[in-house]
Amino acid sequence: MKSSVKPTGPEAPGASPNQRRSLLLGAGAAGAAVLAARAWPTAPADAAAPGAAAPEAAAKGGYQLTQHVLRYYETTKV
Repeated sequence: MKSSVKPTGPEAPGASPNQRRSLLLGAGAAGAAVLAARAWPTAPADAAAPGAAAPEAAAKGGYQLTQHVLRYYETTKV
């Protein structure tokens, strides 16, 4: 009498170890691509207008092009 249970492990006919490995590698690559896409920096909507962001940067204490900075740039020219 034959058993009706089909083997599913490495001894299963038609399921080669290379097929399983390629499936796992493909799933890992897809997961890495999703993580990389989510970590990729995106520009905010108001970054397109640099003139509008200048007063905000000055209020927050960001980079400011002052006379001191301009003098430094002049000293670094070759």
